[in-house]
Amino acid sequence: MNFNFLSPVQDAVLAHNELLSMQALGRKLKIHSQHNGMPDLEGVSIAIIGVLENRNDINYIGETFQLNEVRKSFYALFPGSWNTTIADLGDINKGESVEDTYFALKTTVSILVQKKIIPIVLGGSQDLTYAMYRAYDHLMPMVNIVNVDSCFDLGDSTKPIKNNSFVGKVILDQPYNLFNYATVGYQTYFNSQEEIDLMERLYFEAYRLGEVSNDITLVEPVMRDANIVSIDLGAVKASEVSLKQRVSPNGLDGKEICAVARYAGISNKVSAFGIFEYKPSYDDEVTAMLISQMLWYFVEGVNCRIKDDDFLNDDSHQKFTTLADSEELIFYKSTKTGRWWIEIPFLVNVNNKLKKHTLLPCTQKDYLDACDGEIPNRWYKAYQKNSV
Repeated sequence: MNFNFLSPVQDAVLAHNELLSMQALGRKLKIHSQHNGMPDLEGVSIAIIGVLENRNDINYIGETFQLNEVRKSFYALFPGSWNTTIADLGDINKGESVEDTYFALKTTVSILVQKKIIPIVLGGSQDLTYAMYRAYDHLMPMVNIVNVDSCFDLGDSTKPIKNNSFVGKVILDQPYNLFNYATVGYQTYFNSQEEIDLMERLYFEAYRLGEVSNDITLVEPVMRDANIVSIDLGAVKASEVSLKQRVSPNGLDGKEICAVARYAGISNKVSAFGIFEYKPSYDDEVTAMLISQMLWYFVEGVNCRIKDDDFLNDDSHQKFTTLADSEELIFYKSTKTGRWWIEIPFLVNVNNKLKKHTLLPCTQKDYLDACDGEIPNRWYKAYQKNSV
């Protein structure tokens, strides 16, 4: 097993861990340490990896960072009634070049996903999401990414990759594996009209901060369809985080970002999760604690996963058919969880990308809107994308 890229969790963190209650999370983790080496991954469901890479941050001026405070905060929390085993595999240090770091992260994520272990990547700059995406090149034909961010990060893909332009590379670099890209919590004034128009033209999804804050449950169907979830801490409002972390007076609050993390965890499809743009400062406790709580809620979500998308068994769902704008729309509701899906019809004579994506997660509101003759936006975008 090639985990040579990972350096062990630092002794200072492990010493702190020894002082914690026996019930604390840190005492129940399998930890990669200098003394004991890499833990056995047998039975592990979730693995934490730090990536100490921030050189492609547009504001990078040579600073380095560690994740010790985040680990101390997370280790000190108490687990829920969980049945998952978590490992902390330590950190991927900066490579000779950023590409080396990408390669190390891509390889590590790929190994873990193949072993059915969910990697939680704690990182510097968010361009590391690109390496996570590339880890799926040989694992699945189509990948869905959700970016929780105030910006779309499309950028100018002709220029070298940066943390504000990595999505452009994801879209345009071969192999083309991206099926859907959704941004949750974007703030309009941080995005050029060209980028907003491009999101529309590509039939990608975008949920404004106002929409999400108004109804956080909007996030659940989007997460249910995601393979990779990447969170930019810049999406969190300034009053919730430490000094260096402050980006905007507006953003998701602590409760909302934890709910988003939990929705990502509950999704049966999410197989990689990342939190990026961590910038430690001398008053770091708040950000470290917020990241820890986001991690806690993600793990909590994973423990609440229920397989509810078996539509071969008629007892597992109810089927509803409705007519909206002369389209016959077919909805399914799980009898186990009450979650909803909408069917996307196959298009004849089209190179169909949606071989496995015939059912799209949606909300009960989408069904009620369809009953009133309104076609759900998610259905429309997926249908259009499939006919391109």
